[in-house]
Amino acid sequence: MKAYVVKEYKAPLELAEVPEPAVGEHDVLVQVRAASLNPLDEKIRAGEFKQILPYDLPLVLGHDLAGTVLRVGAKVSGFEPGDEVYARPGKDRIGTFAERIAVPEADLALKPASISMEEAGSLPLVALTAWQALVERGDVRPGQRVLVHAGAGGVGSIAIQLAKHLGATVATTASASNADFVRGLGADVVIDYRTQDFERLLSGYDLVLDSLGGKNLEQSLRVLRPGGKAIGIAGPPDPAFAREIGANPVLRLAVAALSSGILRQARRLGVQYEFLFMRASGDQLREITALIDKGAIRPVVGKTVTFAQTPEALGALERGGFRGKAVITEI
Repeated sequence: MKAYVVKEYKAPLELAEVPEPAVGEHDVLVQVRAASLNPLDEKIRAGEFKQILPYDLPLVLGHDLAGTVLRVGAKVSGFEPGDEVYARPGKDRIGTFAERIAVPEADLALKPASISMEEAGSLPLVALTAWQALVERGDVRPGQRVLVHAGAGGVGSIAIQLAKHLGATVATTASASNADFVRGLGADVVIDYRTQDFERLLSGYDLVLDSLGGKNLEQSLRVLRPGGKAIGIAGPPDPAFAREIGANPVLRLAVAALSSGILRQARRLGVQYEFLFMRASGDQLREITALIDKGAIRPVVGKTVTFAQTPEALGALERGGFRGKAVITEI
């Protein structure tokens, strides 16, 4: 079976022959028909996460997929061969830049009937991130105010739609060229990040979803109402995350040091900061499927590439130049 692997950190992806996936009794073997490219893939390739995600190399990259079920394990009851499905496999089972992958049944859901394989392949990681930030962590309610940074990006384009569906007033940051696009997704307030300072223009927000980190996150704390919450997906990781992944004492101390500054600022302002590293969930994907099939959320695929173009496309990801997600097809 062909797959793109990282043989050593910082080295380019290589196309290699790898063993066929082992299919456990709770696993579903899926023929991958579309897989999206995520910044997380590039960060892992570059070795940026090796302390908190200690993968053994060589490693097949890829964090989400859409495809067709080929075979199911002996104890799988919810899927059968021929089903069209999508998933973000759990962090210990990644590897969607491959022809086939075995996915735990609990991580899998039937693909939304109203969208294509390419569109479905764009969704799992970003849609689950948005759901876990806004629904699970943020508990967004009608009438609240939510700021979503980078609204034209993969996470942002889904989060705007979800926040609007939940009844929030939504502000977002985007370039002037993407202003009409993000308004079309549901943004009520659009801040041109190149020419405007969102901290000067916004205040009293209930929730911020920050995908940029650094100074942007610090400014985000200052637009929150007292008791409001900033959820960061670009870091820094916080002690709760270290406990969640079962980090050793040395790593816990390092994570505490990394997040001490932003947590101190949050306490001083009377607001909260939480780091979110999304997790796999077939149940949540089924909730998302219902929203997609009724038209509340639409996927945004800004670029498609062939399987052969995967290494080049991953390297170019941070340069952007497109809206939403980049998706690998013709696998």
